[in-house]
Amino acid sequence: MGVRTDTVPMIRPDGIDVLDARLIALFTEQPTVGVLGASRQLGVARGTVQARLDRLQERGIIASMGPQIDPTALGYPVTAFCTLEIRQRQGHEPVVAHLSAIPEVLEIHSTTGAGDLIVRIVARDNADLGRVIDEIIDDVHVLRANTSMCLVTHLDHRTGPLVEAASRRGTD
Repeated sequence: MGVRTDTVPMIRPDGIDVLDARLIALFTEQPTVGVLGASRQLGVARGTVQARLDRLQERGIIASMGPQIDPTALGYPVTAFCTLEIRQRQGHEPVVAHLSAIPEVLEIHSTTGAGDLIVRIVARDNADLGRVIDEIIDDVHVLRANTSMCLVTHLDHRTGPLVEAASRRGTD
């Protein structure tokens, strides 16, 4: 006798289901909940929670269970975005290696449009921001930098709504 698939929610190999979304939301809101606590709150077996977490991590959907760090709390309240134009002969790798050595560089993205890279940086104050920018442009491969300071963050990095939408994809 086979398993009745009409009562067992099928997990799509290309996305997540509603239980995955609930699990991700729970660990996002309560990172220290633990597997047992999650199983109790979600009303599913501990083994199910662990298997789901393992699968989500293996598939790269959950990239990290590590803590999220607030740069402001570390003493870096100034955020800025630098758009860099770089020499194309050597590609992006030399500039990325240079930027990766600067602790205040938090993100580096290759882009289309006016610039080649967008870099998110933090600093202790405006004078320190000047120092960080000087470090960024102190590379022979960087031709030009255009920096915009962040005045107010209206929406910080988030994935909750995306997770929710992904869990509904294909069920609409």
